[in-house]
Parts: sequence; C-alpha cells; structure tokens
Amino acid sequence: MSNFGAVIVAAGKGTRMGTRESKQYLALNGKPIIVHTLEAFSRIPWLQEIVLVTGMEDVPRCESWIQEYGLDKVSAVIPGGSERQQSVYQGIKQISSEWVMIHDGVRPFVTQEEIEACRNAAIREGASVLGVPVKDTIKQVNGKGLITGTPDRQSLWAVQTPQAFRLSDLLSAHEAAAKDGFTGTDDAMLMERAGHPVTVVEGKYSNIKITTPEDLEYAAFLQKRKGEDME
Repeated sequence: MSNFGAVIVAAGKGTRMGTRESKQYLALNGKPIIVHTLEAFSRIPWLQEIVLVTGMEDVPRCESWIQEYGLDKVSAVIPGGSERQQSVYQGIKQISSEWVMIHDGVRPFVTQEEIEACRNAAIREGASVLGVPVKDTIKQVNGKGLITGTPDRQSLWAVQTPQAFRLSDLLSAHEAAAKDGFTGTDDAMLMERAGHPVTVVEGKYSNIKITTPEDLEYAAFLQKRKGEDME
C-alpha cells in the first residue's frame, strides 16, 4: 500500500475575517479551527505523518494544542514563508512518505470519505484534487466592469483541498516554479505547469474554507449538524 503524509497549511493571517486573531485559531465549538482540521486527518488510519505549517509566532501554541488534544500523527510544526506557496514547500520538505496531501488549515469539515477518494484517484492517475461543480453562472469581466464572456458552466469546477501528489513530482514542480519566479494559486497549478495531469474528484459543498464572518456562522451550523448526526 502506498504511504501518505499530509501538510496542513495554516500560516496565513487572513484579513477578511475582520478579527485580531488569525482565522485558523478562532474557536469552533470550543476548539480552535485548526485542531478540528488536524483531528480530521489524524483519524485516517493509513495516513502516516502530518506536518503543520504555521506562523513563526504561533508554533509554540500549536505544539501545546497537539499535546493537549493527543494529535500523535503530527510529526512537525514549522514556520511557513511569506506566501502560501513557500509555506507548502517548507512543509513538503519535512515529509518522508512517497505521497503527500496538501490541505488548508481552515477546511475542518473535510470527511474521511473525501480524503480517501482523493488518495485513491492520486494513486490511480498520478495527482488529484478535491472539487465541486460550480453552481452559479460565471462571467468574464474586463477592467471596466463589462462582461466579455460566459464560460460553459459544465466545464467549471471550484477546486478545494486536499490535493494529493507524488512527493517527488510536487517537489520538482515547486522548485521549477521558484526558479522561474512563478507563483500559482494552488499546488495543482504548479503540477499542471510542470506537465503533470491532475484529476478532479467530486467532493462536498460542505467542505468550506472559513475566511469570512459569514463562513464562521455557517461553520457553527455545520458543526452543530455534525454533532446531531453523531447522536
């Protein structure tokens, strides 16, 4: 069986939340959001290691939470870079597994089923990302605010995390991007640029990225519903 590690990226500050505290450390049902996310991956029996990438000043409190909540699969807590891409690169350099998953620290509602589907697709196809079909009609707009086109909605997907790759391929893609001064919006973009095909695995709309106050309200609702489903 192919061995997997995960890099959880939680180094961003996030200004859209409008709070002094970074979004990944805000409380959700009494626990920091990042702890919920780490617990989701810690429960995966075949996952061998987790590297948490956070801000330099946040390393000590994250290490204390790992002890407090018994997150034994977390093998390292390291400071990230000034950009997400740099943070991911620092994280994957700590991974010893053959395969690696990259996941946003503020996506705590990813399910074991979604993680496993992403893993299986990566092993089968070489690389995979979780995503959902776009619900809304999307418009292309120019700098003057005028619509210039309407892409076919059936071909559009909103990409989420986790994203799963062979570690050696992702390292090479990151190094090539850094050499060329290229910054991508996600790791799949770097892999695409390096010529690696990436498969999309359909996930759930509930796998939200908590970035705004409205997201936090919806997260509280999802957490409450999750608790009721387990009763």
